[in-house]
Parts: sequence; C-alpha cells; structure tokens
Amino acid sequence: MGVVRTDDSHRAEIDEFRRMLLSCSAVLVKVSTEDEYINRRVLTSRNSNEYAVFQKLVCVTSGVSFLGIAIVKQLVLRGYSVRIIVDNEEDIDRLREIEVSQEIEQSSTFTNNNRIGVVVAKFNDRESLMEAFDGCYTVFHTTAFIDPSGFSGYSKSMAEIEAKAAENVAEACAATPSVRNYVLTSSLLTCIWRDTSNSSLSPVVDHNSWSDESFCSSKKLWYALGKLKAERVSWRIAEEKGLKLTTICSGLITGPRYFCANPSSTLAYLKGGQDMYEHGLLATVDVNKLAEAHVKVHEEMNKSGGGSCT
Repeated sequence: MGVVRTDDSHRAEIDEFRRMLLSCSAVLVKVSTEDEYINRRVLTSRNSNEYAVFQKLVCVTSGVSFLGIAIVKQLVLRGYSVRIIVDNEEDIDRLREIEVSQEIEQSSTFTNNNRIGVVVAKFNDRESLMEAFDGCYTVFHTTAFIDPSGFSGYSKSMAEIEAKAAENVAEACAATPSVRNYVLTSSLLTCIWRDTSNSSLSPVVDHNSWSDESFCSSKKLWYALGKLKAERVSWRIAEEKGLKLTTICSGLITGPRYFCANPSSTLAYLKGGQDMYEHGLLATVDVNKLAEAHVKVHEEMNKSGGGSCT
C-alpha cells in the first residue's frame, strides 16, 4: 500500500517467485471440480455465462507477496493467464533483474493461454485499478500489507488504509465490465474477536460470526480491525452493485520459510495470540492449501453465487 519494503523482504519474495516459475515447466495438472468448502454470507449475484476456463485472464493484487505468489502458482498450474498487480516500478525492475520474462518464454507450461503479466496500479486510485482489471474475469485481492516498523508497525491508520484499499478494489471491480468475480482474502480474525463475557454469543465460529469493531479498537487489535472493515465494506459494495463476491477467512498463514517471507502479517496476526490459544481459536493454514482454496472458490463461483469460506 505504498509503504517501502526492506531489501531482504524483496529478495525473499522474488526468489520464491523465480522458483515458482521454474517449477511450473515440468508439471501437468488437471483441474479439480470437487467442492471442499462451505459457503457463507451468500449474495444474490448477477448472472454470467459459462466460459472456457483456460481462455480467461485473472488478476492477483500484491502478486509478489507470500500468499500472492502461491495463488499465482496455483492459477498458472491450472492453465490460467494471470495479471499481477504491483504498486511501484521497483517491483517490476526487480522481476526483470532475474529475467522473469525469459523464464516465462522458455517454460513449456506457459503457452498462449497460460501467461503472466505485471502491471503497476495504486490502491488509492480507482481509475488505475480499473485499467489494471480491464479484460480480467476474476480479481483476487490478497490485501497484503507491509509492516514499516517491525513488531508494532500495523497501526490504526494502516487499518483505515487497508479498508480504503479494499473499498477501491471492490468499486473498481464493480465498474469494470469484464470483471465477474471478486475473491477477497479476509481473515479468521474478522470472526473471533468479541466480548466473551456475553453469554448469548455462540462459541461456534460460522457464517454468522463477526468480530466487534469496538472490541478490536479497545484492545488495539488493528490488524483484525483492518481486515474486518475491509470485508464489511466489500460486502456492502457487492450488495449495492451486484458484484459476485466471495471472502476467504483464513487462519495464520504458514508454509516453507513463512516467517522470513511473511514476518509482517505473522506478527500482526499474533497480537492477542495468547487469548486466541486459551479459547481454542489459534488456527493456522498452509499457504499452498490456502492458494488452492482461492482457485477452487473462483471455479465454484462460475457455477453459483458468491459466498464466504472459513
């Protein structure tokens, strides 16, 4: 969201992206249509015709983040064309440094129906986002952020920035004629932070579970607040504009070298971790499994309406 990354963070992301590109060249993957996920917060959405999935272009925001890289990999392996959004020219320059374009051309998996492109767009500029989304059928918004100050860098102001970015992405999706599906990466934290002294609240986390904004603010759970506001504003716009939306509420994202590649989100997520552990709500998810879930949700959205997954 416009915050400067550290060189180490950049290198980890680019190295992982490079490994992903090289690994794709010798893999043949069949698309699975099995639905393993539970829909919740279902909307009545606009109709769309069925389409040839391997001939469609999709977009991934923050595509060089820990989760973004994994989503791009899963999409590529399933034959999708992917447009990656980065927020500055420096990210593109770093991709060029490792000759990504050459690796794409040389990879046998990257055919005419299976390409990666990179564009610059600003989350605070809807026109910029609409230009980036133009021609894409589905937008995956990973809401990735960079913690500028280490352990305590995710502040109340960053929560507002994240919510505003999600609002702009949703508005841009609704205003872009080609976009039919919007997949938002939310968080389990949008469901679990409530006043547990209220005996009327169900201990079960399901589609009716929403965190309380006042509770998050009073406990200074800014990461949870940012995710909560981002999801709520996305649902509001989807309902108003007829946008087909699915949100994925994941636990703490883990995976190979996750703490080196994803330290900001990890530390921000774990604020309040002791309380989560005591109440049996400290859940984790492997980044590759989560990426697979994003793709499967996208494919199911083409058969039915939007919803939400935990």
